[in-house]
Amino acid sequence: MTALLSLARHVSACTACPAMRYSHVLGAANGSPKARVMLVGEAPGRLGAGRSGVPFLGDESGRRFEALLALAGLRRDEVFVTNAVLCNPVDPRGRNRRPGVADVERCLPFLQSQVEAVDPEFVVALGGVALAALGRIEAHGLRLRRDCGGCVAWYGRRLLPLYHPGRRALVHRGEDAQRADWLRLRQLVPGPEAGQSAAATRNSMRRALSGAAGVRQTTW
Repeated sequence: MTALLSLARHVSACTACPAMRYSHVLGAANGSPKARVMLVGEAPGRLGAGRSGVPFLGDESGRRFEALLALAGLRRDEVFVTNAVLCNPVDPRGRNRRPGVADVERCLPFLQSQVEAVDPEFVVALGGVALAALGRIEAHGLRLRRDCGGCVAWYGRRLLPLYHPGRRALVHRGEDAQRADWLRLRQLVPGPEAGQSAAATRNSMRRALSGAAGVRQTTW
């Protein structure tokens, strides 16, 4: 039994957060257990990972994530995608809500265990919640608005803060700037498609945005 499989089984039994809709999004669909790149989001969305069981799949944030990942020249089956909080935080009306400090704190041992089990070379924080959570594992002093797209040493790895792929983030960082951020990731971690033409990159982004990009699952 791998460390990740054991962890996923432990996570699936967790009921530490009474206000959560328990989705426990951690399994083989998260990606490669030997990934060089780990991407950490906020939490499973009600219409996305909370329903599909796959981080960033099934909602608008997922479609934008697929497009940006393609721009970086990376495939889902070669990265590891997770969230700072592994279940869907909901408000009293059943709508998505931002994870609170207590939510993140209770899930922090699971996040740290994932980082240690996968042991990626690069950890990408997708948004302020993820960046703050990673800072509780080891302080990094980064601020999203000031340091977005930068890369620093962290916890024996390299940490890159980017904005969350959700559409709300466009208020703070526009589309062109976010595309440049993900191209920075492409420069840091050349993927198997790094040499493809600009036209091929645009085509893969269109497929992702239309929902045609598949999720090739790995096994643990």
